[in-house]
Formats: sequence, structure tokens, C-alpha cells
Amino acid sequence: MPHSSGSATVPNDAHTPPGRRPQRIKKPSFLSSLGADLPASLVVFLVALPLSLGIAAASGAPVMAGLIAAAVGGIVAGTLGGSPLQVSGPAAGLTVVVAGLVDEFGWQVTCAITAAAGVMQLLLGVSRAGRAALAVSPVVVKAMLAGIGITIILQQLHVLLGGNAAGSAVENLAAVPAAITNVELHSALLGLTVVAILLAWKYLPAAVRKIPGPLVAVVAVTALSVAVAPNVERISFNGSLFDAIALPNLPDGNWRGAATAVITVALIASIESLLCAVAVDKMHTGPRSRLNRELFGQGSANILSGMLGGLPVTGVIVRSATNVEAGAASRASAILHGVWVLVFSALFAGLIQLIPLAVLAGLLLVIGAKLIKVADIRTSLRTGDLLVYVVTLVCVVFLNLLEGVIIGLALAALCVLWRVLRAQIHAHAPSAQRLPWRVTIAGSCSFFALPRLNGVLHSVPEGQDTVVELNADYLDHAFREALLAWQRQHRDTGGTVTLEEHGTTAFRDAADNTPQRQDPREFPLPPRTSWQPSPLDSAHQAEDADGGRLPLRSILLGIDKYHRRYADKVRPLVQDLTEGQNPDTLFVACVDSRVNPNLITSSGPGDLLTLRNIGNVVCSDGRDASIDSALSFAVKGLSVDSIAVCGHSNCGAMKAVLADAQGASNAALGAGFDAWLEHARPSYRELVAGHPVALAAEAAGYSPLDQLSMVNVAVQLRKLEEHPVTGPALASGQVQATGLFYDISTARVVLVTPQGLEQLAPSMALR
Repeated sequence: MPHSSGSATVPNDAHTPPGRRPQRIKKPSFLSSLGADLPASLVVFLVALPLSLGIAAASGAPVMAGLIAAAVGGIVAGTLGGSPLQVSGPAAGLTVVVAGLVDEFGWQVTCAITAAAGVMQLLLGVSRAGRAALAVSPVVVKAMLAGIGITIILQQLHVLLGGNAAGSAVENLAAVPAAITNVELHSALLGLTVVAILLAWKYLPAAVRKIPGPLVAVVAVTALSVAVAPNVERISFNGSLFDAIALPNLPDGNWRGAATAVITVALIASIESLLCAVAVDKMHTGPRSRLNRELFGQGSANILSGMLGGLPVTGVIVRSATNVEAGAASRASAILHGVWVLVFSALFAGLIQLIPLAVLAGLLLVIGAKLIKVADIRTSLRTGDLLVYVVTLVCVVFLNLLEGVIIGLALAALCVLWRVLRAQIHAHAPSAQRLPWRVTIAGSCSFFALPRLNGVLHSVPEGQDTVVELNADYLDHAFREALLAWQRQHRDTGGTVTLEEHGTTAFRDAADNTPQRQDPREFPLPPRTSWQPSPLDSAHQAEDADGGRLPLRSILLGIDKYHRRYADKVRPLVQDLTEGQNPDTLFVACVDSRVNPNLITSSGPGDLLTLRNIGNVVCSDGRDASIDSALSFAVKGLSVDSIAVCGHSNCGAMKAVLADAQGASNAALGAGFDAWLEHARPSYRELVAGHPVALAAEAAGYSPLDQLSMVNVAVQLRKLEEHPVTGPALASGQVQATGLFYDISTARVVLVTPQGLEQLAPSMALR
């Protein structure tokens, strides 16, 4: 369902509770935001006016063409664009391109190229190509902003000192000593006064700060300049805005060059606008940019600007940053800025020409400095992106915006490829006798990693038992073949190779299938038979002198794996348990090795006090000291909240009870085992008598053996109620008792009650 035009949906973040619908923030209306947008638009206008004139002059175009583009960019792109706080107009990034077009085709043909580029931008917006800008690395955008800030500072420093900025950052940097030596004192003092006002503005009372500092600085220092420095250089231009309007002409030949120019202008203008929109989004917390709509707005503005004789229009980071800093709340600020350019250029040119260039230079110096954030440099250093940041910044400053961003993106992509394709492969000598060598492999295991793989594998001494820990998120056939070839060679020297897979891809899948990234395969507690022996070494098992399996292949190897992969992760979980335990549940389970209480209850260290015996039984008082003491310790010593009795399918103890009832002997298991069965024989009698649990289990399709296991659980729950330790605790509500049945074949748990069974679906466990 489409959203209404009066609201915006904020995506879920870490502070949005799961399942709750995202909040809808009402967009400010024109009138409600006018108090913020009106003064912000005036500030942006004051910044846009000299920049537009300067860009037009540097491009070899009529000076007023810059004002036409500023007015059209503000009104048309501000109205139709998708970035609410972005301000559009003529941009420095296209200066060199436009100057070349004017020299080659003339000004009116250049206007036609601008209009045609706008049509191409419209097509890009319709094709929904705008969202590709979101793939730009944030560090590149931050470096781009910093580079623009440095460029502005280098340019405007000369203007503040009373001189003229050069065409490149290198020339501006080289000319700084001469500019300082030949400083024009009045200009410098006026500019520095603006800087001082802007820096001190945030320390003034809140009531004063409601008026934008840049506006106050420009107006106040301009008034001061009229009184004390009437001869300082000010903004100047000739003619009327309407006199500069001129229809475009089609090129006279060289259509291929014109078509190339259209594509160039369209791509540069689109990239600059989209990157600017992404950068502006990082400066505020309001509605995000709709990039495809932004392309539509920019294309519409360029069509009109070209048809009226204006420069190409793009989103401009300087004006946009000024707009945000001045407190703009909606797109009305950008639109009004275009209106002010239009009105003041037509009616109040003389008033505009009172503003000293040094005043605007001081304003731009502060804006440029704010684009350089130390926090971004620190972040890039922590995240390993400092090289990308520095290279992008340097290229933006000393080449141009487009080339700097392209180089930065290319370098960021290369860094990603290096990190993704580079596999971490290391060999580790055994820390103790009878332990194997270890080879750890992590990351994307492709043919790119084969030189490293072969070097590490062949560093393992011949004849040594080796464990290969494969933690791969991607594995191709070439990598698998190389590992198998080394495995065969190593086995021939008398060593063994065991493969442990911990990653998201399976070793065997690389044999015949296309490599792909998969879901994690390793289970938290995999049986040793699932990873030992290894598929790499199934034909060659280490054996001792008697032909038996070495302990290395069982418990000791399991402990070694625990130390390597899990001990460091378990240690923080048991730090608070070193002085004592506080379990909440006594879990009575069978000794069967297939039943893992912590696994089926998602419990960890310290959660369960476990009592395990044959048949998960509870005896009457005094019949078994071990069981009685465990119940007493749990209820009276540890004050557990609950007791769970858990049976399971295909139980050997229940098989013995059935066999005993049918006259078969269990003598082979010893007299003690036969005596122990006395604790479970009452369960068989309840089964025969038609216990409700037995009837429910039969109706559910369970076998007689599993029916007996379930009835046995219900019988043990009744014994708990009759026991002198647990009975009173259950009756008072101090402790609760629960019956469970673990079906091994389905790995599901069923709830056993005195009256029957309840299936525990995932959503029912907490009911």
C-alpha cells in the first residue's frame, strides 16, 4: 500500500521492538516549517549567488547563466527532486567539462547539450537506476566531503586575504605564501570577523541562536564594511537576468562529439547529484532521499536550464551543507533560495553588490572546515579504510570531484576483493605429545588462495597426524583438489589427515557443484561421529599395536577440539559460577547417550542440576540414597523452581521391563540391574491397566515401547508428589513438576501430563 504524501516511514532499527510496526513520522507542512526554512533559504541564497557567478565565469559562459541555473535548480529540482534538503544549481565539478564544450561547440549548442543531458537523466530515473548510489562506500562519501571542504578552504582563503583564487588546488596551495605577504588588510579583517561570529555563535543563548548565525554574520559585517571599508572588493555583475535568456541551437555537424558530450554531462551531473543526496542524508535525521525521484528532478531542471540558456544543474554539496547547517526543515528552503536568486537578481542587484567577497569567503571557510570531520578519520582508521579515505580525499582535491570519487570507489572495491578473496591459512605445531598438527583455514577458499595453501600444507612435517580446521564461507573445486592431493601425499608418508568443518559451506559440495555460499552447517554439539574420522581420511585410520583405535580419535581429540574452538567462548559464561551454582531446574533423565538435557532445553552451564539413571526413575523414600540425596539437595539446598522428568524413545530400560514382563531374563546384565528394574515395573502395570497417557500415546501412533516410556514419566511424576521431600514443595507451589518425552527419530519433545500428551509446537513452549 503506498504511503501518503504527508508522512514517512522510519525503518526498523535496534530500538524498534520486534513485531511492532515502524513509526510514521509526519512530514512538516509548508507553513509549519516556514520559520526554519525562510532564514535558511536566505543563507543558502547568499552562498549560492557568488558561487553561481564564479562558476559561470570559470566555465566561459555568460555570467548570468549561473544565476539562471541557480534559480531553475532551486525551484524545479527543489520541487520535483527526491532529496528534501539538497540544494541544486551550477556545480564546480562540471566547470572543466562545460568550458571545453563552450570552446568546441559554442555557448548555445552547449545549452542544447545540457537540455539533452536532462532528458537522459529523466530516462535514468524512470529506469530506477538511482538506487545504485547506495552502493557507494560511506568512507568514499566522507572523504569526498572532506576533499570538497579542503578545496573550498584553499580557494576562499585567497579571497579572504584580498586576492583571487586560482583554477586548481595545487596552484592555490602554492600561492598561499604570496597571498599572506600581499594581504589586503580590510578584506582579511572582514572575513575573519565573519569566521569569529560563526565560531562563537553556538555559545550564545538559545534565544539568540534562533536567528541563523551565517545570516547575522553576512548582514552585520556587510553593514560594517560600508562604514569602515567602502573600497573593499564586492560582488559585481552587469545586465539583467532576463537579458541572458537565450534559446539553444543544435550542433552544426560533429554529432558524435555532441552525443558523447550529452552522455558525459548526464553521467557526471547524475553521479554528483546522487552522491550529494547520499551525503546530505548523513547530515540530518529527517526523511531520506528518494534517489530515482531525485534523478527525475535533476533531469527536469537541466532541460529547463538548457532551454533558458543556463549552466548544467546538479546537486551541490556546499549549498546543501549550508542548508542543513542553517536549520532547514523541508524542501521549501531550496525552492525559496531559487526564488530569492530570481527576485534579487532581477530587482535588487544593487543591494546584492554591497556584499564584500571577503565576507562570503569567511562564511565558506567555516562551511568547508565543517565538512572535514576528525571522527570520520578515526573511524576509517579503526575499520581499516584509512587508505581509501586518504586516496579519495587527495584525488578529489588535486584532480577533480568525479575522478576522485571514481578512484576512491575503485580502491574500495579492490580492498573488498582483497578481504573477501584472501583466505587465512596457518599451520600450528602440537602443544603436547600425542596431539596432532593443526592447519587452520578461514575465509573464501578459491584458486586465489592456492599458493598460500600449498606453502602452509607442505610446512607440516611428513608422517605427522594433522587436523585441518576448515572454516570456509566459499570453497571451489580447485581448492578442494589441492587439499585432497596434499592429503594423499601426506598419507603416503605415514600421517593422517582429519577434516573439521566449521564454516557455512561443505567440503564435499565442491566436488561436482557450482561453488556457493550456504547456511551454517555445524551444529553446536555435533556427535564425534559426524566429524571423526574425517571424510578426507576415511580409508586410512590410525591404529595402535593391537589394531584398536587410538584415544587420539575419541575423547582426547574431542577435548583438544574443545580447547581450540570452544573453551574461550565458554569461559565468559562460567566466570560467575566459579564460587557456586544456582540452577533453576532439577532434570531427571535416562543415562542413554542420545539424550542431551542441555541441548533439548537450550540450557547452558549452571542452568540444570542433572540426575541421570537407568530409566529416568524416582524411587520411594529410602529405596535409594543417591536419588533421595539428589532430590533433597535440589529442593532444600539449591531451592530449584522446577523438576523435569524426561523419558525418550526406544529406551533400553523399558525394553528390559517389557522383556521381564514377558518372561525373558535379564540375567546377563547382572542381579543389580534386575533389582533396579523394580523402580520401573509399576509403570508396566499402569500401561496394562490403561493409563490415560498410554491411551493418548497409542492414539498418536506410538509403539508399545514408547507408550511404556511415556507412562513411566507420568508414574515418576506421581512418585514425586508422594515423596516426603518433593511432595510438600509441589503441594505448596514452591516447586513445579513437568513430564517430557524426547522422540529421537524426530528430535522433538512431547509434554507428558497425568492425563495425556501435549505436542510442543515452537510457539507453544511458553504457554
